[in-house]
Amino acid sequence: MLSGGKTLVCVQPGEFNYIHQPALHNAPDRALVKIKRVGICGTDLHAFEGTQPYFDYPRVLGHELAAEMVSDNIPGFSKGEWVTIIPYHHCGQCVACNAGKTNCCVSLTVAGVHEDGGMAEYISVPVELLVHGRGLSLDELALVEPLSIGLHGIRRASVQPGEFVLVVGAGPIGLGILALLRLTGAQPIALDLVEHRLQFCREKLGLQHTIHAGGKQVMEQLQQITQGDMPTVVIDATGSLGAINNSFRYLAHGGRYVLVGLQKEAISFSHPDFHKREATLMSSRNANRDDFETVMTAFATKKIDPQLFITHRVEFEALATSFPGWLDPTAGVIKAMVNC
Repeated sequence: MLSGGKTLVCVQPGEFNYIHQPALHNAPDRALVKIKRVGICGTDLHAFEGTQPYFDYPRVLGHELAAEMVSDNIPGFSKGEWVTIIPYHHCGQCVACNAGKTNCCVSLTVAGVHEDGGMAEYISVPVELLVHGRGLSLDELALVEPLSIGLHGIRRASVQPGEFVLVVGAGPIGLGILALLRLTGAQPIALDLVEHRLQFCREKLGLQHTIHAGGKQVMEQLQQITQGDMPTVVIDATGSLGAINNSFRYLAHGGRYVLVGLQKEAISFSHPDFHKREATLMSSRNANRDDFETVMTAFATKKIDPQLFITHRVEFEALATSFPGWLDPTAGVIKAMVNC
């Protein structure tokens, strides 16, 4: 048994409350860990503002996690070891799990969304979801999950070297996708409404092609960049209904459109326009262990510098007061990191 610590609960949209955590008990096939870092993502922000699908309150948010092992009886792991955590709990028996697609299990639950997450001093984790830290820093370990989301979307699209890939939305997930695309040999294009994000793409990621979504000549710019062909891959990382529907028209003939972003409403598009392209529409949900391992290797070999993404940092005790300000686009948040 482990004496409980402090937990931050999202009681309802717009309201956080610190509570004392109940004692945690050792259980078969589970490990007790002490949370050391929590990355803040769009899911957390949307949950706080009340716009996140599949969500119920009250809920403990947080699924981008780095932790320290507290349990000393877990085979293959050592007490005090740093780990990251795959936050997708799957059944292992359904049609998707049997096909190796545990990321879209029929009964999947995600920590911080369908069940309580990591905004707590200590949590209990299924052993099968632990990932060895492999010598990475705590910040790096907390950033593995969001970049794995992006990598999974790239893999869904089967991106090839030389392809023009339009990433719609240069928030944290979109920026991760853009950074990873550079490793594939593809030619990424960033599209966003927020100029400071596009500036980040140019200055920090070295992107050659960025387009402001509020401009009147988006189509013309895409045609110019792609020599008239349009992008053969479009990846949405906004979760915005308007952006998702609008981006169908940016797709090249024979192209692939991948929805990484998620929102509540039904999407709509012209069937004849989509059909004539013989286009492919697919979703990309979460990530799998192989995505995690690939991202960790990219960190370890310095192919990606995760510190580029961290623009804000706060101590756990100050999180409740700092969090609402990050909803303001003018705050300039790329990735906020919580020290626990």
